[in-house]
Amino acid sequence: MPDLLEQAVEPGEYAGRLQRVRAAMAERNLGALIVSDPSNLFYLTGYDAWSFYTPQCLVLPAVGEAHFFARAMDAAGAAYTSNLRAEQIHGYPEDLVHRPDVHPYDWIAAHARELVPAGADVGIEGDAHFFPVRAYLALDNGLPGHRLVDSGELVNWIRLVKSPHELRQLRIAGAIAAQAMRIALDQLRPGRRQCDLVAEIMAAQAIGTPEHGGDYPAIVPMLPTGEAAGTPHLTWTDRPFRAGEATTIELAGVFGRYHAPLARTVMLGDPPQRLRETAKVVADGMQATLSTIRPGVTGSAVHAAFNDVIAAHGLVKDSRIGYSIGIGYPPDWGERTVSLRSGETTVLSAGMAFHVILGLWMDGWGYELSEPVVVTGDGVEHLTDLSHELTIRR
Repeated sequence: MPDLLEQAVEPGEYAGRLQRVRAAMAERNLGALIVSDPSNLFYLTGYDAWSFYTPQCLVLPAVGEAHFFARAMDAAGAAYTSNLRAEQIHGYPEDLVHRPDVHPYDWIAAHARELVPAGADVGIEGDAHFFPVRAYLALDNGLPGHRLVDSGELVNWIRLVKSPHELRQLRIAGAIAAQAMRIALDQLRPGRRQCDLVAEIMAAQAIGTPEHGGDYPAIVPMLPTGEAAGTPHLTWTDRPFRAGEATTIELAGVFGRYHAPLARTVMLGDPPQRLRETAKVVADGMQATLSTIRPGVTGSAVHAAFNDVIAAHGLVKDSRIGYSIGIGYPPDWGERTVSLRSGETTVLSAGMAFHVILGLWMDGWGYELSEPVVVTGDGVEHLTDLSHELTIRR
């Protein structure tokens, strides 16, 4: 195992993860699990590379060693970043890349047959971003006598409660997020181009802190400005910031692929009364939300705490107010498990981590405030230390 990996992950961490995944596989009578989500590959093996745009997966049988399959030129990278031995790493031929007549999963299926017990159900990650239809069809054709079943984000749910090692990674990511946001809030001013500010944000994300350098985020910085602030998930242009406009900023600090997302709102000039009042209501809602989060409550109860605050002021938020976080790769830093919304029955436990994001998007204007937190034995641990007030630059 590479020295870098030994320094980053405590002994026994991977073994414990595999044990929990296999226990969940046994509950579902899965003879094998095919893992294609890059976050789950990282979680189970430590493999980390920008190779997820081509087919790659881990074949994890119920009994026996796991085997990793990737493009030939990328397979060598697994020797540097994963805890797998050379015999567990397999590279498919380069002439299978981007072909209309054959698919890499044809090759993977042929080599994986001996790993899968005869007649056993095989779990797949049907909702993973990098498991396309052609991959499914190739596996279905290449594993005759086996039924492919959706794993239902099996590994994602195992990741939900963080180990002490993971919590340390998240705390470092939170410090990087706070540093990047401070720079964004300080440097946003009239006349500056949006792209110039984003360059500083991205530099801050990579530089990190004096103690720890940063990693690349699963999502680029987002900063809807002016009338566009009424819509989330917009990125940047070369348009200059203007006095009299507000900007919502959402970014993440990342360390060792662990993400701490963070959102704030900046107003250039005196804020309109509606924005000032909304900022106060959302801050009160954040306090109520964070006060509700603790072991034993449901995601729905957390959502209700926020909704009660804003409803008293005639405000409505239809979308969720948070989601679980941890390891992230493009195009998303969420874990795709627990959402803080009405009807969420999952009971929170110590060690879960959430991005509590309170965004209200109106007709031509909006407001965002968020906080990455970890559920503790009696409440929450904040991963950042920034004020929850609207930032005003005059």
